[in-house]
Amino acid sequence: MIRVVIVVLVVAVAFAVAMVAQRRAPRAPARGGHGIPEQLDRADFANPGAPWLITVFTSATCDVCADTWQKATVLESADVAVQQIEYQRDRRLHDRYAIEAVPLVLVVDDRGVVRTSFVGPVSATHLWAAVAEARESS
Repeated sequence: MIRVVIVVLVVAVAFAVAMVAQRRAPRAPARGGHGIPEQLDRADFANPGAPWLITVFTSATCDVCADTWQKATVLESADVAVQQIEYQRDRRLHDRYAIEAVPLVLVVDDRGVVRTSFVGPVSATHLWAAVAEARESS
């Protein structure tokens, strides 16, 4: 009987210590990054039947967006649809996917899963490599 009491006391002390430690630990953010979506509805975008989609969320007031868009356009092929989603023209899509920063490039598979993303300027080399890696891994 004494052993049961000792075990209960040890468990109670351990529980109290854990509660105090948990209250002192900083809380993780509920949402990180720039609100990058993890999934898209391919029906919202050009050529939903293409195996791959590269979306480039931009804004007319963004200086680096035009350069990012130019780098993405060369990836277009029968297997890769490329679409610019410009804020002033396509605000509904920016709002639907809670886009908070531009340029935002998303590499999306045929199921709408975002395989990789780039926020801000991206080199052509990094973009090409990301698309090639995503295609290889599928």
